[in-house]
Amino acid sequence: MKFFKIMFFLLIMIGSLISISSHTWFGMWLGLEINLLSIIPLMNSTNNLTSSEATLKYFITQALASTILLFSMIFISYKIPFIWNKNLIILMMNSSLLTKMGAAPFHFWFPEVMEGLTWLNCLIMLTWQKIAPMILIIYNLNYPKFFSIIILISMLVSGIMGLNQISLRKILTYSSINHIAWMLAAMFFNEMVWFWYFLIYTFMTINIILIFHIFKMFFIKQLTMKLNFNVMFKLFFSMNFLSLGGLPPFIGFFPKWITIQGLIMKNFYILAMMMILMTLMTLFYYIRLISSMILMSINELNYQINFNYNYPWVMISNYINILSLIFCTILFNFI
Repeated sequence: MKFFKIMFFLLIMIGSLISISSHTWFGMWLGLEINLLSIIPLMNSTNNLTSSEATLKYFITQALASTILLFSMIFISYKIPFIWNKNLIILMMNSSLLTKMGAAPFHFWFPEVMEGLTWLNCLIMLTWQKIAPMILIIYNLNYPKFFSIIILISMLVSGIMGLNQISLRKILTYSSINHIAWMLAAMFFNEMVWFWYFLIYTFMTINIILIFHIFKMFFIKQLTMKLNFNVMFKLFFSMNFLSLGGLPPFIGFFPKWITIQGLIMKNFYILAMMMILMTLMTLFYYIRLISSMILMSINELNYQINFNYNYPWVMISNYINILSLIFCTILFNFI
């Protein structure tokens, strides 16, 4: 890895930490800007022709969201007299943060940007880049009706738009929008539930993207062809996707279970029911992707590649992910 990549990755982390730990609105905005300007050099790659377009789209969208955020903060801090409705300004600020993280209906940039990135950049975009905007939303989470609408739209968009995708990056993008909705719901009642949800989601995404990165897969056809020669990776990959969909007995079921329980305790019955029903759409395209890979056996004569991969650390990581809920259940019975 080149030195400048390590430096900019550390700057991304520093920018997010400045934003999270700041006591002033201006400090939060400053941290987000450091984070944005640090990820731009990492996104631009000479090997990937579409990375320049994706970088430009990302920069313009994030700059627009930052501008709206800064104006909202100025209006709130200085109490500008002609602003007649403070609630409207706070909704503007929350909308800019939702744009930064890619929640629907502010997701217009997210699939196109992801399509032009390498897998490691996709990993940063799906995980670390969500932390700062989400924690800033936790600081002013006072509008449950607004966020309930955002959650339902995110669920609907991710379910419908993910159905006809053949690109693995876009499938993971719409999956991420679905998980953003779950995380916003987890924020309603407990920050720790959000933290554990985010941690488990990050771990599952790392496992899936590492397999994609190792085999250099970007489309569903490649998935079926390349994993056809490695049964163990095929099994792990399938279980990781089931975990991402939230099926028991995998660890992805645990944070969704806690979130549903919390929503019911706070009397969000209709929201919880709608979320469960609309998540079934995302689970449908996960299972469709897995079933095509498991049931079909593709052997093409012109596809001669050596598939003797040996990645013990990927295997260990997948074992931990698959068995962690079972271990947690056994452990909690004896505590």
